[in-house]
Amino acid sequence: MSVAKQMIPQQEPDFNLNHLKLYYGKLFPFADLVRWVSYGNDGKHPGCDQSYLGRREFSFTLESDIYLRFQSFNNAIELENSIKEKSPVKIDIGPVYTVDPAKRNAYAQSENNVFAPVERELIFDIDMSDYDDVRYCCSGADVCLVCWPLMTIAIKVIDTALRDDFGFKHILWVYSGRRGVHCWVCDGKARRLTNEQRAAVADYFRVYKGNENSHKKVSLMGAALHPFLATSYTNVLKDYFEKKLLTDQDILGTEERYEKILNMIPDESIASELRGRWQDSRRSSSAKEDINVVRWEQCKQLLQSGKHKSQGLRRCVEEIVFCFTYPRLDMEVSKHMNHLLKAPFCVHPKTGRVCVPIDPNRCEEFDPTTVPTLSQLIEELNNEGSKADVDGEWNRTSLGNAITFFRSSFLQPLLKACKEEIENSYNLKLQQSKNSLGW
Repeated sequence: MSVAKQMIPQQEPDFNLNHLKLYYGKLFPFADLVRWVSYGNDGKHPGCDQSYLGRREFSFTLESDIYLRFQSFNNAIELENSIKEKSPVKIDIGPVYTVDPAKRNAYAQSENNVFAPVERELIFDIDMSDYDDVRYCCSGADVCLVCWPLMTIAIKVIDTALRDDFGFKHILWVYSGRRGVHCWVCDGKARRLTNEQRAAVADYFRVYKGNENSHKKVSLMGAALHPFLATSYTNVLKDYFEKKLLTDQDILGTEERYEKILNMIPDESIASELRGRWQDSRRSSSAKEDINVVRWEQCKQLLQSGKHKSQGLRRCVEEIVFCFTYPRLDMEVSKHMNHLLKAPFCVHPKTGRVCVPIDPNRCEEFDPTTVPTLSQLIEELNNEGSKADVDGEWNRTSLGNAITFFRSSFLQPLLKACKEEIENSYNLKLQQSKNSLGW
C-alpha cells in the first residue's frame, strides 16, 4: 500500500527578516554553539588553548546573497552581538586555522604561508537531489515522506560504521532544513585528520563507480562483500528496500522503471525472460499481491537459483538493492578541511524550517514535515507572552526538545571527553618537562 505523499513545503510563505531578528534575539542557542566549537578551551584550566575559538572561521550569508567569509569571535557574546546586528540568513562554520582568520591578510605576505587550516570536524553532507535517479515521488529540491527513508538509511548506515568501524563517539546529525542531512564527527582524533586521511574515510563509504550513462552505478567487487557492506545490507538496506521503497516508490510498477533494473542484469537471457514475464503479467495481474513484490521475487529467484552459479549474478541482487538505497555522499565536502557547513539551529530561508539535530538511535521517527518553522516559533512566543523562564524562551516553544537533545545527548558527553583530553595532555607535558629537567 502506498504511503500518502506529504510534501515538505519548499517556500515558507512569510519568511521575513523581522521574524529572523526575533529568532536570533530570543531563541538561537549562542552559548551552546560556542561551548561546542570551543571543545573545552573556554575553561580556566591551564591546559586550555585560549586562542582556539578565535581561530575558527564563521561565515555569514546576508540577504541578497552577500557573503561575509572569515569572521572570527573570541567568545559567545561577540558572536551573539554580530549575528543580532547582521541577521544572517545563513551561518556556516569553517575550520580552525593556524591564526585568527580575520587577520589572515597580515600573514599572507610571509614566506612560510602561516595561514592554513589545522583542525576541523569530519563532516558528511547528504542531499536528496543526488537520489533523483532512484526516487519517483519527487525530484530536485522537493522532498516527501515517501523518499525521506533514503535519509534514514544514510544515517543508520554511516552512523553505525563511524562508531563501530572507526571508533568515533561524538557524532552530531542535523537536518539541513530542506532536502538532506549533515553529519559532524567531533572526536579529537576526527578533528585532527589530514585531508588525505579524510579522503580515505570518505572512500571507505564509496560503492558508486558508474556514471550517468552506465547502467551499473554500483560495483561490489571481490568474492565476498566487505563486512561493513554486508552488515549494512543485512541490517538496513535489504529490509528498507523490500518492505518500504519497493512498493512506496513503485520501483517495478511500469515498463520504464523495470527496464532500469533489467539493464543492470549482465545476463541477457535472464533479463529477456523477466521482461517477457513482466510484459505478460500486465495483462493477467491479480490484484491480491503488489506487482512490485511479485516481480522482485521473480527477479531474485532467477538470479539466485542454482542453475546460475556465477558469483556475478547472485551479487546482482545486492547491487540492485545498493543502487536504490545506499548513502550517496558529497565526497568533496568530506575530503577537505576548508569546506564550510551550515551551523545547527540556522533557519533555512526557502522552507523556514530550523536545522534541528536528529537522534541517530531514533532516526526512523524523524519527520521533516513536523520540524518547527520560523513563523510557528514566533507565533508560539507571541502566544506565551513574556513569561519569565530561567532556562531561556526556547523552552516554551517547539524548539525546546531539539535544544534539550543537543545539550544532553551530544554536548555534555563531548565536553566531558574534551576536559579529560585537555587534562591528560597537560599532565603529559608537565611530566615531559620534569623528565627533561631531571637529566
